[in-house]
Amino acid sequence: MSDYSLYTMLHVEIEDGVAFATIDAPPMNVMVRDLFSQLAKFGNAVAVDDNVRAVVLRSDDPDFFIAHFDVSLISTFPFETPAEKPTELGGFHLMCETYRTMPKPTIAEIAGRVGGGGNELAMSCDMRFGAIGKTVINQMEVPLGILPGGTGTQRLPRLVGRGRAMEIILGGVDIDAETAEAWGMLNRALPPEELRPHVTALAKRIAGYPPIAVAAAKASVANTDTMSLHDGMLEEAFLFQQTLRDPEARRRMERFIEVGGQTRDGEMNLIDTIDKLAE
Repeated sequence: MSDYSLYTMLHVEIEDGVAFATIDAPPMNVMVRDLFSQLAKFGNAVAVDDNVRAVVLRSDDPDFFIAHFDVSLISTFPFETPAEKPTELGGFHLMCETYRTMPKPTIAEIAGRVGGGGNELAMSCDMRFGAIGKTVINQMEVPLGILPGGTGTQRLPRLVGRGRAMEIILGGVDIDAETAEAWGMLNRALPPEELRPHVTALAKRIAGYPPIAVAAAKASVANTDTMSLHDGMLEEAFLFQQTLRDPEARRRMERFIEVGGQTRDGEMNLIDTIDKLAE
């Protein structure tokens, strides 16, 4: 098990299989080099930690989740020589891909502003939740003369469509929580007092399900990014067969019938029935 106490800008707690990482980089959670490094190391660590079955990124700063990547650091990047096209992912792209592809769900709890590289990291997570009247999303790179270079131009159109992505990226505009929910950037926009309880309960609920099923379901959904419908269905069938071979799946299906599944009362109160499967 990794030692999560070594991070200075992340406060990590493992509770009921969920790794809650609270970002703490005063004065406003700008993603400086150390925060970027710690987020990358944390992602790599939880990806292979069998004690972690779900991951939540959050901030206790009421106004900022992650403001954006450190502009003063970006201004020091090499510019004297001609630009070269990379042949493989590295740096920030690789960190974002770690959160997107790890075999456990990643959730961004965005209670305040998020912009630039912070939003690119949030978009790399499997789910995003925001607070009505508090959450604000912005891609502020084009006004600075650059572009979202940490996956933003690729992830945002996949979430909201080309036209809306152009408005957000080229306009440098603020998107409020309710608009972000309507456009598909957020799973839900909740009243501020409901945000953390909702995310906590959802993460713990998922962490209580068989890890093999969670990982296979996440992988199958992610295949929509790279596979045709035909190939995705073939892979889905293969992953389904794999989950059937997990003894816990057999036990849970038998338990489902025992506790009233496929009865009228059991199906009308399906969540209660499902909650009995771990007993």
